[in-house]
Amino acid sequence: MKLKLLILALTCSVFAFAQEKKIWTLEECVRYAEENNLSIQQAELNIESVKIDKSDAIGNFIPSLNAQASASSSTGYSVDPTTNSFVNQKFFNVTPSVSSSLTLFDGLRNFHTLNRAKLNAIATQYQSDDIRDDIRLAVANAYLQILSNRETLNVLNAQYRSTQQDLERTNELVENGVLPKGDLLEIQATAATQEQQIVNAENSVLISRISLAQLLQITDYENFDVVDEGYVIPDDAVLKITPKEIYEKALTFRNDIKASEANVDLATKDLQIAKASRYPSLNAFFQYNTRYSDNATYPASLNPVTGDFIAGPSISFKDQLWLQDGFSYGLQLNIPILNNFSVKNNIKRSQIDIQRAELQLQQDKLNLETDVNQAFVDVKGAYKNYEAAGKTVEARRLSYDYAKERYNVGLMNSFDFSQAQARLDDSEATLIQAKYDFIFRLKVLKFYYGIPLEEW
Repeated sequence: MKLKLLILALTCSVFAFAQEKKIWTLEECVRYAEENNLSIQQAELNIESVKIDKSDAIGNFIPSLNAQASASSSTGYSVDPTTNSFVNQKFFNVTPSVSSSLTLFDGLRNFHTLNRAKLNAIATQYQSDDIRDDIRLAVANAYLQILSNRETLNVLNAQYRSTQQDLERTNELVENGVLPKGDLLEIQATAATQEQQIVNAENSVLISRISLAQLLQITDYENFDVVDEGYVIPDDAVLKITPKEIYEKALTFRNDIKASEANVDLATKDLQIAKASRYPSLNAFFQYNTRYSDNATYPASLNPVTGDFIAGPSISFKDQLWLQDGFSYGLQLNIPILNNFSVKNNIKRSQIDIQRAELQLQQDKLNLETDVNQAFVDVKGAYKNYEAAGKTVEARRLSYDYAKERYNVGLMNSFDFSQAQARLDDSEATLIQAKYDFIFRLKVLKFYYGIPLEEW
């Protein structure tokens, strides 16, 4: 009961922490996801399951021990189990026994099965770690998406405040007769469009927060938020490393590759287990049994006076267990000769499984090489896109400042001015997207190079 209360208290405290936690850092999100994500929890259950398989394999080296007992009542003409003679009377008997067996040799099948269980535990751990890697990347991507959407929202709010100032100045110029009323309506339309963009941006921030919360298995979406860490363009020293070097290093630590290599070893063990069925098996057995019957008596004795035989007294239950017990033990040899081609076919299937596992390993290595090269190209392209977007923003801002000066002195109409502002807005939104796209793709490439998440 105390243990159950302790577990309940810990569970409630973790749940309460998740609900009360308001602002989350990226490191906290990753750590919490590793502890609570459903996919990771399922992977942990797989690890517990293979531990049981290993226990089963160890149990094959231990003798079996079982106890049995049967009780029956007979009437009429039947065999008395205590005397093995036919009797025509009612009697009750009990037959208890204890048996044990041990495999002495089975073609080393038990040894191969145990080694396979150990390899399977390693492979399952690699698979679990690979799922953790995927969750880490997913959390990082969702986290950065929130920051990207929030920064876009901040830019839109700043642009809207600037438009409000332009709207006030335009209203004054219209009231003074400097500008026509149509210019005021154009600025008002621009402000209304920006208000709509702000609403859409706020929705994007909320949706991205919900997406990250779902990865963390947090249901209190309204109170969930992340720290605005103000990400800047990180160090891109990894771009000086060739894709081949990144790939070769990734081969040494990537959990998906290690899991695939472990699957080849598992298939090899399966082949050894299948081949073991070709060999004879030798088992040792031992059995102790005894019996009791309510009809059992000691041998009849001769009365020296009358010369008649006197029936012996009934044998007690305790005495019968000792008087009628017995042992049996020995060895059992089983030699496989013909088993409907099952052994031969199982060996062929295992050989095919090895080839399939080796091909899958090669395919996984090719996929990794492709992913590394793709990640490298994506980072290069994302950086060029970010640089181009930055240049575009600079040019659009200069164009906007020039248009604003002309508009303020009446040399540009409100429509052309609003177009210049819209182009600046679009370029700034594109720059934000390009920035976070480059940051995430650079993180992915560093991840392939083995740089931990905490060092991002």
